[in-house]
Amino acid sequence: MPDPFYITTPIYYVNARPHLGHAYTTIVADVASRFHAMRQEETFFLTGTDEHGDKVVQAAKKENLSPRTYVDKISELFKALWPEMNIKYSHFIRTTDAYHMNLVKQIMQKIYDSGDIYFSEYEGLYCFGCERFYTERELVEGKCPDHETPPEPIKESNYFFKMSRYQDWLIDHIHNHSDFITPKRYKNEVLSFLKDPLEDLCISRPKSRLKWGINLPFDKDYVTYVWFDALLNYVSALGYPDGDRFKTFWPYAQHIIAKDILKPHGIYWPIILKAAGIPVYKKLHVHGYWNVDQSKMSKTIGNVVEPLHLKNIYGLDAFRFFLMRDMTFGLDSNFSEEALIHRINSDLANDLGNLFSRVLAMVHKYFSGVVPDVDAEMEQELELGLKSDALKVIGKFEKHMAKFAFNKAIMVVWEFINHMNKYIDITTPWVLAKKKSSRKQLEVVIYNLMESLRVISGLIYPIMPDTAAAMQKHLGIEPMEQAFHTNTLKTWKTLKPGTQIPKSITLFPRIEYQGDRMSSVEQKDSPADALPVKPEITLDVLNKVDLRVATVLHAEVVPRAKKLLKLDIDMGEKRTIVAGISESYSPEDLEGRQVIVVANLKPAKLMGILSNGMLLAAVEKSGSAVATLDRKIKPGTPLR
Repeated sequence: MPDPFYITTPIYYVNARPHLGHAYTTIVADVASRFHAMRQEETFFLTGTDEHGDKVVQAAKKENLSPRTYVDKISELFKALWPEMNIKYSHFIRTTDAYHMNLVKQIMQKIYDSGDIYFSEYEGLYCFGCERFYTERELVEGKCPDHETPPEPIKESNYFFKMSRYQDWLIDHIHNHSDFITPKRYKNEVLSFLKDPLEDLCISRPKSRLKWGINLPFDKDYVTYVWFDALLNYVSALGYPDGDRFKTFWPYAQHIIAKDILKPHGIYWPIILKAAGIPVYKKLHVHGYWNVDQSKMSKTIGNVVEPLHLKNIYGLDAFRFFLMRDMTFGLDSNFSEEALIHRINSDLANDLGNLFSRVLAMVHKYFSGVVPDVDAEMEQELELGLKSDALKVIGKFEKHMAKFAFNKAIMVVWEFINHMNKYIDITTPWVLAKKKSSRKQLEVVIYNLMESLRVISGLIYPIMPDTAAAMQKHLGIEPMEQAFHTNTLKTWKTLKPGTQIPKSITLFPRIEYQGDRMSSVEQKDSPADALPVKPEITLDVLNKVDLRVATVLHAEVVPRAKKLLKLDIDMGEKRTIVAGISESYSPEDLEGRQVIVVANLKPAKLMGILSNGMLLAAVEKSGSAVATLDRKIKPGTPLR
């Protein structure tokens, strides 16, 4: 049995409405949860709201509301937003829930009884925005690094938690568990902080200053510090200490946070757990900021991006895809609507959408919309490694997703999409369709393309669940949960021949953007022989393509391949390439001819032959035309 999977978001502070940063973190958790469910693991996904503290009282005053009325209002905004984002959480916790407040008191009392909490007077620099004390070295030019305001000096009596007692233990734990905090830069950041003596943590606030909080069980004149209260949600939601959920999921707990709350989660939280006698969580995943106009999103600055606005204009799955594709987990990323539109037009409309429409159009044109049967002998000849490539893609995808490398997982899928377009170019279904004698070959080609689309639909499911379901429906599959299991994706030839499929739909309309004007351009179903429109590239990208002059030394037909020729070439060095041009050229036509090749294309096996480069040729219905030169040039000469 696979291990269970428990994923949490931070519980979001209710001093402001949800924004793009909240949406990103929660969508990451949803994507991770769906991925682990694909691997048939029992999953539990927790999110919620943090509702105590100074900032809540201040925000409530601004709206002339009581703290309770205010937190009810803002918490509901978060709770209502997540279904709009197709986020399937298991439980939504509020720190004002009675069961959570009771547990906080129990844990506080337990740690107090053990001698790890003491009463003392303290003077320090306090940021009301962060609701915590800062040391001088944590400030940037004397200001809070997040709020860019000087903290206020405060002197008062409070209760303190002996974090310093556990400093050496925490350092050893981090060193002994290499993936305890990921990515590695944040692990190093915590260890760097722990090089200096760790100060004890002030875990109370006097009621003379703040009444909105959980009462200390051992002193009625104080409430609990919001961070000590909030962090315990991760275990209270599971029914600690005796709940079945706690026993099942806590040993596999993984937290997702933004980097601004690394210290509470990377230092306070494991020490609180250790002091309370609770096993420490398994992993802490830390992501960067979405910056707008080169600055972190901030209500104060006025650059907050509303996720519902983007979802309603551009579509939910496109929005989810952009967030996962354009941020390298752990690093900051810049948000702009222009970048979002470009990603939709390039990756979704041109690549995935065009391929999907193109293949389904061929199914309807050549087979009246019925899934074709496959001749086993012919399949071996014309499958051309598509099945093995699909299995490799699934393996790479799983590896990247498990490591939270979501952008790399997506890139692997898109490499397979590009490979499928190349497969179409090599097999030329429109040519096969012209001859009755090629009917079996055509059936194999179209069936393999449909199976490959089925694999793609499964791989994009955690990121774009609605699109995945739509693709499977139009491939003749009932999009039930098991259709997306990774074991199902690895099983080739699952589509049932004879199944009638619906006509294709436009998965993603192209979007035209002119300044502040945006409109979608509805794609028509691609004709069966239409080539995908490729996105614009910059000169820097073009310069990465190494085009060289080559002389064909020898050419021969590849056995059992209808279109392939094996070419031995001289491009300043001897190489072998495989080209799908045998229906237009005999080996004798090419020997001695100078051609143009892509010299730095990653080598690939075609029909068991390692092709080290690619021949440039124009392809149309009537055949292929090799790109040549009008005079002799030295082999290996680059094209500029």
